[in-house]
Amino acid sequence: MDTTATTDPVVVITGAGGGLGAATATLYASHGWRVVAVDLTAPPGGAGITPLAADVTDSVSLEEVADRVREEFGRLDAVITFAGVLGIGPLGETDPDRVQHVLDVNVMGTVRTVHALFDLLRASGGRVVLISSETGPQHGMPMNGAYAMSKHAIEAYGDALRRELMFLGLDVVIIQPGPFRTGMTASIRRRFQESTLPGSPFAAMAAVMGEMAAGEDDKATDPAVLAQAVWTAGTTPRPRHRYAVRWDLGRRLLDHLPVTVVDKALTLALGGRINAKKLELRREAAEARAEMSEVAE
Repeated sequence: MDTTATTDPVVVITGAGGGLGAATATLYASHGWRVVAVDLTAPPGGAGITPLAADVTDSVSLEEVADRVREEFGRLDAVITFAGVLGIGPLGETDPDRVQHVLDVNVMGTVRTVHALFDLLRASGGRVVLISSETGPQHGMPMNGAYAMSKHAIEAYGDALRRELMFLGLDVVIIQPGPFRTGMTASIRRRFQESTLPGSPFAAMAAVMGEMAAGEDDKATDPAVLAQAVWTAGTTPRPRHRYAVRWDLGRRLLDHLPVTVVDKALTLALGGRINAKKLELRREAAEARAEMSEVAE
């Protein structure tokens, strides 16, 4: 161990380059923690924050983070896994490589991070805080399959990890955020529009779901609220297994109903809007063809 090892608590936060991860990094630093802020591009530094560039899909990259923590601080008291990507689009036509990428970042990126830092965590009796989603324990919804798959996996991983590490005296906590204002939610409409193939039978559904998702940004919560929940999860002496933070009430209620009832409700709620959007898209396409024809003449 480095002779200059700090006596201050140390936390590694992945996905700390912006949004929720950055807010959490700032909060921990303000409480006197030494924060190692990790993202694909090194985040901005600051008082108490050491920025590092690393890729959670690359084990070697994460081992280098572990080496840096070991050499510079000599301890690790918590790891918080914010690194993640959205997975939007119809599963029937989404390239499997895109689905694989979502799983590689969201699931295996979390696994690689904890694995790389495990010896440091064990030596310090540290804590693992896993960032899931309200989607994690809920039934999957249309156009959100890849992301839901990844967060369901995080829930299972967190339970298994907790039940292993509790025998070593280490805590594992799962955070399940609802909608928060981030760069990902701000670009959600565009992401839905780009998620289907030309001539896709899912184009109208993607447009409707994108409009609905974009509307959620209006009621999304400030990232500081989630940062405070992650602070509690990472520092309270007896943490809960899970912290549900500002879930969408409608989704919560739906998930308590029988699956057949929810499917029927979705058909009634979305069917008319999707059919109307199909007519709108056809009309727009016909108008575009007519304009091109006039130009050609």
